[in-house]
Amino acid sequence: MRLDKYLKVSRLIKRRTVANEACDNGRISVNGRVVKASYDVKVGDKIEISMGPRVVAVEVLQVAETVRKDDAAAMYKEV
Repeated sequence: MRLDKYLKVSRLIKRRTVANEACDNGRISVNGRVVKASYDVKVGDKIEISMGPRVVAVEVLQVAETVRKDDAAAMYKEV
C-alpha cells in the first residue's frame, strides 16, 4: 500500500492530500530515510512524521485497505 494511503487509512493524518504534501515536503521518513508518497509500506516499517515541533514515531503492525475508525489504532504502535 502507498505511504500516503496508509497514513490516511490508519488515521495518522486526516486527509490523503495532506499526507501527500507532507511526503513531498520531506516531513515523512521510513526506516531513517525520507521517502515519497509512492513508497510501498510493509509490516515492520518505522515511520517518523514531523509536523511542526511535534515528531510522531510509529511502527507498522498491519496493512489493510479499509479499516473502521475504532480499529485504526491497531494498525500501528507508537515508539
